[in-house]
Amino acid sequence: MRSVLFSCLALLAALKLLVWWLEPRMAFFPIAGIQQTPAAGRVPYTDVKIPTADGEMLHGWWLEDPSARAQVIYWHGNGGNLSLWLPVITDLRARGLSVLVVDYRGYGASTGRPSERGIYKDANAVTQYFDRHLRKTGVLTVYWGRSLGCAAGSYAATINAPDGLVLESPFPDVASLFANNPLMRILSVFSSYRFPTSRYLREYSGPLLVVHGNDDSIVPFAAGKQVFERASSAPKTFAVLPGADHNDTHSSHAAYWPAIDEFIKSLNP
Repeated sequence: MRSVLFSCLALLAALKLLVWWLEPRMAFFPIAGIQQTPAAGRVPYTDVKIPTADGEMLHGWWLEDPSARAQVIYWHGNGGNLSLWLPVITDLRARGLSVLVVDYRGYGASTGRPSERGIYKDANAVTQYFDRHLRKTGVLTVYWGRSLGCAAGSYAATINAPDGLVLESPFPDVASLFANNPLMRILSVFSSYRFPTSRYLREYSGPLLVVHGNDDSIVPFAAGKQVFERASSAPKTFAVLPGADHNDTHSSHAAYWPAIDEFIKSLNP
């Protein structure tokens, strides 16, 4: 009997260690270095270096519009680096927005290794830097998260609430992504990663816009609806992008910018 119990405990311990080893490799897909900058599109920008409380150094860009209708902190998805997200970043700037975008630790030219706890430390450092060095009084501040970046943006909103929060393709938490995958649901029990966007949104009561493609094959459309329905924000708006998949360039979708523009117009600084 003891041997059976010992074997079961050993198996559980082995599973937990395996999941701990796998989880950062399944959650983060960083690319090192900077392959291209906004200068490639003749967009003015400033390189920024942001220290974190635990000793990492984050690299980012500040794309300022002198007459910006809003200033945005943008948290990108889990793949690539700033160069990969360059078309999205420059598109935001072209729409009259000042944009601060920073690579998570372990991405691009940022030091360290990515982890869930780490990206929340990064979010803390970025929002503090923005408040001290970049924020313009009288201009709207919007936090903007994309996919995994929704957890970072929602967390940041609990620390220092923005005038508005935009979440693209969000999910309530990791477990919600495995609703139809019994094996992954079992393995997720052993995971230390949660990315609990919906839990963070309980502490944010300001304006919220959720944007989601209804053909999303990575983050189910139903997950975005759950985030919206569980959010305590007021007012809150859900914008559907008909036919859009997860990795489509959402900014080229006909329904995308009308929803964003209407949301920004509705905000009060």
